[in-house]
Amino acid sequence: MTATPNPEITHRDVEVEGVRLHLAEAGTGPTVLLLHGFPECWYSWRHQLVALAAAGFHAVAPDQRGYGRSDAPEAVERYSILHLVGDALGVLDAVGAERAVVVGHDWGAPVAWHTALLRPDRVRGVAGLSVPLVPRSPVPPLAAMRASLGEGYYMVHFQQRGVADAELGANPRETFRRLLGGTGGEQEPPVPVVPEGGGFLDALGADRPLPGWLTEEDLDVLVDEYAGTGFTGGLNWYRNLDRNWELSAPWRDARVRVPALYLAGDRDLVLAGRDPQAVVAVLRRSVPGLRRAEILPGCGHWTQQERPAEVSEALIDFARALDS
Repeated sequence: MTATPNPEITHRDVEVEGVRLHLAEAGTGPTVLLLHGFPECWYSWRHQLVALAAAGFHAVAPDQRGYGRSDAPEAVERYSILHLVGDALGVLDAVGAERAVVVGHDWGAPVAWHTALLRPDRVRGVAGLSVPLVPRSPVPPLAAMRASLGEGYYMVHFQQRGVADAELGANPRETFRRLLGGTGGEQEPPVPVVPEGGGFLDALGADRPLPGWLTEEDLDVLVDEYAGTGFTGGLNWYRNLDRNWELSAPWRDARVRVPALYLAGDRDLVLAGRDPQAVVAVLRRSVPGLRRAEILPGCGHWTQQERPAEVSEALIDFARALDS
């Protein structure tokens, strides 16, 4: 594996309930747990690890199960939201943090929200990037997606075991180039519906030059980090959407009451076709502890990578205010 490009960031492995998880860490002080999304790893938090450490925090960014240098259990059902929340709590135990600020981006955001929902005693504050906590739907999510967006919608497409796995793994460098470069804030967000006879990457439109926030060296690191694990573990998170809906039934009316922060770009495909302020209004009903919600103009899906200084500053301000 490629060594970390910043000597301030250290690496180690811990075991959580029989699953080996790789951690990147920086700094000392109150713990801030940073949970990445798909298809990412600890490296997506490279800027925040250093910034939080400099501000007096202990920043911890695991490769979540199925990603990067962490274990990837074979069984699909071992990627449920309860397993993922359990991993987050296990990481806190492993680093000796009784409580922490828990931050998540993309798929990491639902893990962060649910960690705060299910175990508020372990969470000083929670921050979601890109993906808000949404109310539980009256029907299983895949049925709703099929009804409104069809079989080509990317989350439905991902249910076919082995299909997207093979496509994304055929040329990982091209996958990262197309997926990260094609969903940033440099263009309007694509409609992620797989064309008939095509693949997921075809839904992202034409290949483009790398944006300024993503370099060839960044791609080198990502390709190296994924060399041993591939994409199946991350795709298995999507294959638990309906299972997560079933498991979450006991908490259908629960609210996140710990202090909270929400950040998203106005060109994020998660918000495409939706009024950002309406999204925030719904979020406030589910998260009455929401202290700040900010929509970043011109920012796409990769919030903390596209706007590293703004996101780092927001996280530091939020974490510091928890003690006031």
